[in-house]
Amino acid sequence: MKRLSLLLASALLAACTSTGAPNMNRLTGEVFYLQRSALPPNATLSVSLQDVSLADAPARELARQSGTVQGQVPLPFTLEYDSAEVKPGHRYAVSARIEADGRLLFITTEQHAVQLDGSGNDPRPLRVKVDPVR
Repeated sequence: MKRLSLLLASALLAACTSTGAPNMNRLTGEVFYLQRSALPPNATLSVSLQDVSLADAPARELARQSGTVQGQVPLPFTLEYDSAEVKPGHRYAVSARIEADGRLLFITTEQHAVQLDGSGNDPRPLRVKVDPVR
């Protein structure tokens, strides 16, 4: 019985190491707006990295960060994504939104394209502008 347990544990460990961990990359940036107004203390920020290649289909999300806003703009973010999900020839963009009490306050209105090709062409940090919702 002891030998069987040891054999099963070894097989499980081998399976875990042979598949390996995903190749995670990180995209950092900050969200900002131009209005001279403070965010309420219960504001939340949500930032996502999406594959926007297909015009007639919903964007596919590769990464998301969301949570309560700490401080005021600019608001830093870090998106960790699996580089194995990045496909050659696809287009990727970052979008952001700020909400409070279930009400949308700010959202991206322009596409913030990113390369994700490792070329280093993306500005560091990436600056994502959000506009007020009227």
